[in-house]
Amino acid sequence: MKKQKNIVLLMADQHQAGMMGCAGDRFALTPNIDALARQGTLFERAYCQGPLCMPARASLMTERFVRDHGVFENFSNIPEEMPTFTQKLREAGYHTCEIGKMHLWPHGMLDIARASEMSPVLERLGFSEPIETVGKLASARYDTPYTDYLSRLNILDEYRAFIRTQQHIGGSTHAWDSTPGPVAQQHYADIWHGERTASWIENYHSDAPFFLWVGFPGPHDPYDAPLAARARFGDAAVPMPHSSVRPQLPEAGPLRFFLEWLFRYCDSETMTDDAIRAMRLAYYANISLIDDAVGRIVSALKAAGRFDDTWIVYTSDHGEMMGEHRLIAKMAFFEQAVRVPLVIRPPGGNGGTAVREPVQMMDLAATFREIGSAGDITESAAHSLHQTVDGNSRPFEQEVIISENFGFAMFLKGSHKLVVYEDDLEPVQLFDMDADPAENKNVLTDPAYSRVVAELMDQHVRPFFKVKARRPHADIVKRRAARVTFG
Repeated sequence: MKKQKNIVLLMADQHQAGMMGCAGDRFALTPNIDALARQGTLFERAYCQGPLCMPARASLMTERFVRDHGVFENFSNIPEEMPTFTQKLREAGYHTCEIGKMHLWPHGMLDIARASEMSPVLERLGFSEPIETVGKLASARYDTPYTDYLSRLNILDEYRAFIRTQQHIGGSTHAWDSTPGPVAQQHYADIWHGERTASWIENYHSDAPFFLWVGFPGPHDPYDAPLAARARFGDAAVPMPHSSVRPQLPEAGPLRFFLEWLFRYCDSETMTDDAIRAMRLAYYANISLIDDAVGRIVSALKAAGRFDDTWIVYTSDHGEMMGEHRLIAKMAFFEQAVRVPLVIRPPGGNGGTAVREPVQMMDLAATFREIGSAGDITESAAHSLHQTVDGNSRPFEQEVIISENFGFAMFLKGSHKLVVYEDDLEPVQLFDMDADPAENKNVLTDPAYSRVVAELMDQHVRPFFKVKARRPHADIVKRRAARVTFG
């Protein structure tokens, strides 16, 4: 029987797809990720199934659309009866470990002291060995191995005091603030995660193949990269966004409400060019630290003699607006938020290839199951990329790419991107990315596009929602109308 290969999934949190050297960004400092791309396959158009942490991660775990698993905001769990790819890998003989931020349970809503109290949930989802650390914002509330490390350095109280100023709700700074945090570069969260992962690899001595998911907390906000990391870029001019045009507000309706909420969440009205420039420098610096951690992990694999016996994947759960359209974070369906970086290096490498055809982030789960000769997930909507990477075949042709969150859904077909409000299936946005690559103009009401809208609705939107979307709770539009909040 052919020996199963190890799998290492390196997942950043909120990394914009284009901000890597291998993606053509000359300002980015990502030599280790770029090296993986030169030895593997770069997917230039990989899309998450939801531009928000938990929807995207739940779709990856279950290989199903947000419509089906119901985690459409960050407030609910994957249904217990729904199988996951990690369960299948574990059943196939893999030791399944996670280190870092998984965000597979609602952060900020549970009355627990330590993230490890959620280990039973992660074990049920398929992890044999959960080492959970949550993200930067949630670390103000939950104790983790990383906060234990900061406590031993006697800087945890200072760190948490800083993080509390950075909260979108209840914080004392603007959402786009880029003040450096109090943690020195060698102790920064993403560097620590790289070292913790390297240590795990160096001390793994079982004969069983392993699946190791590393969840970096960065480059998610707060944009708190240390000054030393920012200094790497010298006096070079920071690349600015392609568009400073804020999304058009409709006169009324769910999209207007959502965008008004998003503008407030981003502190969009106070976001000056100088603020964007400083924020982007901090973000690039954080990415460079994640790249350092990637290099440390690769070195550990090589030292352990496992590098050419291991599939290595670098990706993110979703993108980051990073000042585009005067927005930060994600949640909207602009390319910067819904596209994710995706690099896959097979054991021994494949000489370096690039794939332009669109793929889904949840395709990774089907890929991992094929690599591991694991069992099927009957209702999977994912398609393995194994032969695309290892056999130079083209990926499954996605006629339409679908992404969902907050009760809205995006349908991308060719150059046309249609966004609908799911509860009434009313279109709210349409972008023609050939004519308007910056997505500045919503052409939904332009008569020239009426046929495009009708075809997308008839061929894709209505058929997709013949399966009723799960709703474990009301969406943000209905909650705000009823003045219902979480947390």
